[in-house]
Amino acid sequence: MDIGLLALRLLIAAVLFAHATQKAFGWFSGPGLAKAETQFTMLGQEPAAVKVRLAISCELSAAVLLVLGLATPLGATIATATMLVAGYSLITLNKSFWAAAGGGEYPIVLAALAGVIAFTGPGAYAVDEVIGILPSTPFAGGGLAGLIVVVTASVAAAPVILSTRRSRAKQPTSSS
Repeated sequence: MDIGLLALRLLIAAVLFAHATQKAFGWFSGPGLAKAETQFTMLGQEPAAVKVRLAISCELSAAVLLVLGLATPLGATIATATMLVAGYSLITLNKSFWAAAGGGEYPIVLAALAGVIAFTGPGAYAVDEVIGILPSTPFAGGGLAGLIVVVTASVAAAPVILSTRRSRAKQPTSSS
């Protein structure tokens, strides 16, 4: 089980790192900062320059925390909240949940996977376990930890989602 949790943490961290560096530097076929700001404007993420940098910071910090298994509930919360916002933004822009139609299916799955880590804890191969920061308690993994992370992530994502909703409502709709 511990190897599986390590693999899950590493996978999510790698994807978050790639997403952040796509936006920040254009790595991994990404848009780079200027084009990412344009994309965020289309997504209703205003002010785009601030929201892009916030997304980059959140994705990088969550990636580092998850890869190390350090302050794992915090890393899981940041990842979950960030991916909820990304998923919601894509769903409202493209009016579809499914990734095949440009929807937010993929970031929602990433949010759920990060939440799973909160329910299970980081496993034995984590700094939290090695140095005893989060000893095996209900807060280090289990129903209570998972619930706290999911609720906290939802509360953290809510203002950005509401802001996105307001921005999208102000954008002119294109008619065919």
